[in-house]
Amino acid sequence: MGAKARKTNPNLVTLIQHLKDASRANEAPVWRDIALRLEGSMSNWAEVNVGKLERNAAENEIVVIPGKLLGAGEINKKVTVAAFRSSGQARDKIKKAGGKSMSIEELVALHPKGAKVRIMG
Repeated sequence: MGAKARKTNPNLVTLIQHLKDASRANEAPVWRDIALRLEGSMSNWAEVNVGKLERNAAENEIVVIPGKLLGAGEINKKVTVAAFRSSGQARDKIKKAGGKSMSIEELVALHPKGAKVRIMG
């Protein structure tokens, strides 16, 4: 049996711990779910294109992507999206549609209880 792989990105390690702390402090299981997904292998992380957001997200919805937000496709809906990483093209398309793109830490600060936050990916 091999040793358990540990995350080496200090920003990611800090984010995972912050999410777990927020989950306990606010009794919000959504943040723990996202932390556990980010703790897993990067090959299992979500990769969501803005076209998928257009198809699956409702207008004015708050979406969290525990992984990468990519720029393929078009979006015309006003959505708030938080992701660990996002391409510049994806951020531009979301802003052009009237939505917001932010980090997961910023979303936790805005919605500590995790109410009406949807995980996609």
